[in-house]
Amino acid sequence: MVEQSDRARLLDWEEIPPPVPSQAVPSSPVKKNASEKTSPPDGRTQGSSAPRTGWGTASTRGPNVTAVVSSGDGRPPRLRVDHSVPGWDIAKSLGAADHIGLSVKEQWEEKDQIVAVFVVTFDTRSGNMVEWSLPQDMDLDGVEFKSIASGSHRITSDFIYFRKGCYFGLACFANIPVESELERGARMKSVGILSPSYTLLYRYMQFLENQVRLQLRCPGQYSPLEAFYEDKKAILPPLANGQVTSCPTWSVTNISRCMHPEMKITHPAGCMSQFIRFFGEQIMVLWKFALLRKRILIFSPPPVGVVCYRVYCCCCLSNVSLLGVGVAVPELRPFFYVNIADITALRTELSYVACTTEKIFEEKKELYDVYVDNQNVKTHRSDLQPLLRLNASDKEKYAKLSEQRQMLLYSQEVEGDCSSNEEDLFILFFMELNDRIFQILGEVAASSEPILTAEHVRAMGLDPQGDRSFLVDLLEVYGIDVMLVIDNPCCP
Repeated sequence: MVEQSDRARLLDWEEIPPPVPSQAVPSSPVKKNASEKTSPPDGRTQGSSAPRTGWGTASTRGPNVTAVVSSGDGRPPRLRVDHSVPGWDIAKSLGAADHIGLSVKEQWEEKDQIVAVFVVTFDTRSGNMVEWSLPQDMDLDGVEFKSIASGSHRITSDFIYFRKGCYFGLACFANIPVESELERGARMKSVGILSPSYTLLYRYMQFLENQVRLQLRCPGQYSPLEAFYEDKKAILPPLANGQVTSCPTWSVTNISRCMHPEMKITHPAGCMSQFIRFFGEQIMVLWKFALLRKRILIFSPPPVGVVCYRVYCCCCLSNVSLLGVGVAVPELRPFFYVNIADITALRTELSYVACTTEKIFEEKKELYDVYVDNQNVKTHRSDLQPLLRLNASDKEKYAKLSEQRQMLLYSQEVEGDCSSNEEDLFILFFMELNDRIFQILGEVAASSEPILTAEHVRAMGLDPQGDRSFLVDLLEVYGIDVMLVIDNPCCP
């Protein structure tokens, strides 16, 4: 959130510091990943073990979330986050010495890297167009269609996350009625920014919302945007091959402790519970597709903002904290909002999650593996059809997730226990689930007889029969050399 100081009106910007946490915070944060990946010769991007989405992903072994603490007075047991599991030592594994002496605010903050700020307008004669931008030599071709999504004329406001080449963008859109025949009774504009990482874009959402309203009331008033850019502009090193820079990884347990309160509203780390409630049991289907690194496209009419959050949440389902898992598999990359101008780029992607408001994408089946229309998850690929069916294990896992959520809400509302939250619970639930699967697969692969039995599959929390197709794909995608000896009742 950005506020003006009283020293220089509109031209001096200050960040509001986060409040001091009321509870102890680990002295050492997760180290930022500053390495850049290179693209293979065919231009398709390969990734690492966990998707570095920048919003609450983790690359270290996380704590267990359990719900076994009895209150002793007949009330439901409390949920407890257990940090004592083997391997949970951030300081040891991530080099805490590098961060000795840093405050919580210093550990949490990253440098601002705004590479462009722009205003997009809808012109009744020319359509969407960039009316103003800084720096003036920045290539913004296409942002006029990303910043005002197709169908936005039907809504009054929206926000949109998107990709532009090697940068990420956030734009806030607004639409007001005006008494103007030239504008056909409506004025539509969007104010946006570009950055190499989307980790901190949420900080400026309120500023962008205020600026788009200013542009609608007083077109051409660019002074605040000029001052903002001069204060926040980045000095960036050259990027190799147009590759998107990696976003920093975070320990999940530190997310809620080091965030601004307003992040819960404007930042996707506060949307996981809504995501789970929206999809219900279908979340288990999306989880499998995400873990298999499939190309997932989500269709929804405007507003786009909440759907961009679903893109992020979908990426979180595939988090794995075990080191070395999935080094050679494609990274599940968030593209956020896409339109027909992105078709060429999507054709080169092996794995992604994106959203769109353009129904024409449904016909272009070569661009995606999984198509999500509202709450309907479907695929045109016959080999993936079995994964659409929920089995008993899927329903059991979803019931367990729902039960843990209810116990967490009880502990918060009745006992005032705010040591954990829904976001931690959901992210850790799927991370622990993924870790358990790969831990068992790794142990079997390293044994003298690498044979995966029905007992192993049940220990993973999977259904030996219902998840057979999922397991076959998983072994192939991650290159795990084990023999699957589960009998298929459908075949002699």
